[in-house]
Amino acid sequence: MDIVKDINRLKEEKGATILAHYYTLPEIQEIADYVGDSYFLSKKGKDAEGNIIVFCGVKFMAESAKLLSPEKKVLFPNEGATCGMARRVDLDKVKELVEEHKDGVLVSYINCSTELKGISYTCVTSASAEKIIGNIKEKKILFVPDRNLGGYISEKFPEKEFILWDGCCCIHDNIKPEDVMEKKEKYPEAKVLVHPECRKEVRDLADYIGSTSGIMNYATESECDEFIIVTDVGILHELKDRNPKKKFHALPMVCDNMKITTLEDVYTCLKEEKNEIIIPEELSQRAVKSLEKMHFLAE
Repeated sequence: MDIVKDINRLKEEKGATILAHYYTLPEIQEIADYVGDSYFLSKKGKDAEGNIIVFCGVKFMAESAKLLSPEKKVLFPNEGATCGMARRVDLDKVKELVEEHKDGVLVSYINCSTELKGISYTCVTSASAEKIIGNIKEKKILFVPDRNLGGYISEKFPEKEFILWDGCCCIHDNIKPEDVMEKKEKYPEAKVLVHPECRKEVRDLADYIGSTSGIMNYATESECDEFIIVTDVGILHELKDRNPKKKFHALPMVCDNMKITTLEDVYTCLKEEKNEIIIPEELSQRAVKSLEKMHFLAE
């Protein structure tokens, strides 16, 4: 059995589109029609032809694709691929925060549950957050759930007040300045590229701070040929593919949930059309508004 050949055959027969995040396994990225960060994939899912989307990433991403394309069948290859940061948000406490700060607007990082999207003014991604916040007229921003990304964005808007939820991506938050300094000492000529989900003291060591797509583009367009990558190692597959003559030094940053999905999962999911994402209509109608506003404010 040639599983890649069988996946491609099924994809063609069913008119399916496979989307994969940069952090998934290399072999998953290889069979995807589109590979990117959450913002790019949310747009590609919406614009995809055909009636079936197979989303390889974590569950909130597949749910977002379903919200933006309710008429399509969105399949999720491995239901164990969830996001720890999204799971740890207490929705009732967020509602209390909103009630306490009625003069503010709730802005949620797209790395969150559909339920949280359903009470949010808008969502953002790490790639679009700065532009979106700049297009919001309100001066008080309740930012949930990543305090590190929220803190980074708040530095860009000193005229606004940010109330930050105390949550984080543990993969990025676990990195300490000394981890980066160790790499810098070993590779003194390398540029340090950091994801904004990292702590401020780590961001302060960066030559560039940006989303996964931002890091990808910076490394590709830069005249430098050596980089220290401070985000999930999954990005290395595409980085090396685009830049075979450049050197990349990664920190031990691995999101296991992003690596759960296998080729066998994709094949079975597509063959049986199993693990379809189903969102109740009332919740869908509320949650999609925050995603539609995200795309509108990011233009």
